[in-house]
Amino acid sequence: MAITRDKKQSLVGELSDILASAKMTVYAHYDGLTVSDMQILRRAAREQAITIKVVKNRLVRVAISQNDKLKSVDTAALTGQLLYASSAEDEVAPPQVLAKFAKSNPNLKIAGAISENGELLSVDEVKTLASLPSKNELVAQVLAMLTSPINDVMSGLSGNLHALLDGVEAKATN
Repeated sequence: MAITRDKKQSLVGELSDILASAKMTVYAHYDGLTVSDMQILRRAAREQAITIKVVKNRLVRVAISQNDKLKSVDTAALTGQLLYASSAEDEVAPPQVLAKFAKSNPNLKIAGAISENGELLSVDEVKTLASLPSKNELVAQVLAMLTSPINDVMSGLSGNLHALLDGVEAKATN
C-alpha cells in the first residue's frame, strides 16, 4: 500500500526532528532479519534510549536536506534496505547496540553513520566507536580514579586508628 503525501510529510518531519536532536545516527543493512529479530533489536535499543526507524532512503535524504547541519552530508551511501538507529543522549550507544546485535545476527550489517556535526563515518569508524565504553562506564571509571587516593588515605588512617585503639584496649585490660 502506497503512503499518502501527508503521511510522507509527517514522516519527513519526524525524521528531521530525530536527526536534528541525534548525537549519532547509525545506518545498517537488515536484509534477512526476521520480525522477531527486529523486535529483539528494537527492545535492546529502547533500553538504551535509541530510536530505530525503518523508512525509505528517499525520505531520509529529504529530512537530511532540511537540516542545516546535515545539508553537506553525502547521501549516496544510503542505498538498499537500511534501518536508522539514533540517540539524542549518547554517541556511542547506537554503534554498540547494533554491533552487539550484529555479532549474533550476521544478517545485520552496519553500513556507516552520521555524526551530529554532519560527518559521514565509515564502517570501521563505527566499529571503533562500538568498542568504546559507554558514557556511564566512562563516568564510573573517572569517579573511581578520582576517589582512589581518598580511599587509600582513609583506609591508611583507619588502619592506624584501629591499631592504636587495640593497643589502648590491651593496656587497659592488663
